[in-house]
Amino acid sequence: MSSGRPATSELGDVILAGDVGGTKTVLALFAEQGGALAVVREQVLTSHEFPTLETAIERFLAGGPSGSIDAACLGVAGPVVDGRWEATNLPWRLDEATLANRVGAKRAKLLNDLEAAGHGMLGLPPSSLVVLQAGVARRGNMALVAAGTGLGEALIVWDGARHRAVGSEGGHVDFAPRTDVEVDLLRFLRREFGRVSYERVLSGPGLFNLYRFLRARSGAPEPEWLRKGMAGGDPSAVISETALADRDPCCVEALDLFVSIYGAEAGNLALKAFAVGGVFIGGGIAPKIRAKLQDGAFVSAFRDKGRLSALLASIPVNLALEPRAALLGAADVARSLGSAPA
Repeated sequence: MSSGRPATSELGDVILAGDVGGTKTVLALFAEQGGALAVVREQVLTSHEFPTLETAIERFLAGGPSGSIDAACLGVAGPVVDGRWEATNLPWRLDEATLANRVGAKRAKLLNDLEAAGHGMLGLPPSSLVVLQAGVARRGNMALVAAGTGLGEALIVWDGARHRAVGSEGGHVDFAPRTDVEVDLLRFLRREFGRVSYERVLSGPGLFNLYRFLRARSGAPEPEWLRKGMAGGDPSAVISETALADRDPCCVEALDLFVSIYGAEAGNLALKAFAVGGVFIGGGIAPKIRAKLQDGAFVSAFRDKGRLSALLASIPVNLALEPRAALLGAADVARSLGSAPA
């Protein structure tokens, strides 16, 4: 995908792509340039500042030249059923017909955000990937797991000719503890939430849940500087930064536990998808804790599958550094919509 920007005065048909999450919404216009897609204009919006996704899109389109929108595709956080979407962590809902009508597009598509990211992963250059486990290079199914505001999972299925991204809501499956500490964690979270999904532990809020559990379990007092830091910003970001700097034992333990559970669930997904072609680790959290993901604990938990451990050890695992994978994937899908017969 080209990084060149065509002059706005030359805008003709463009495509609208988006990555819609619980925290931020990234919208962009792309145009064909030399056989590739080039960004015309891009904007990051704070999701909770808008009552609906339509108002966020309208704000973006009003902010500069828009050309004539030929096709639109948005990767959205939450399930998309029959072209209709209702957000999991926002009071937003939208359907493809309304999207097409509001932006004046001939065709419009809503995808689960991890499905869009799956399309984007397939086009990433090696420079945007960090090898966590080399494995064995081979064709076959792949998978994507991404912790951020929530936990997303997607299959990237090999059909014999090419890979096809398939969205899922796998992040909401039941959390399965593997150790005595994780059993205690489950009990702790059940008292608060009732049912406990993997998203309750593998997400930004999930890391904070792990910290709260371990702080209560240890009985150690919380340092005042740490309490103030979490109160004044994103608690999970403060916890991970503190852990990476080795400034508080409870934060270190919380991040260690997070990474171990993350690796184990990535291995679970690899087994379910039979992802012998590889597993991508995406989302906003992973690049920020890259050093921790590379220290061996993640891969050890990924491989720890009993009689199938050797199979898991042969699967390539790569950390994706490109934060715009879902946006780029949505743009590629929108381009295919625009080239399809009406």
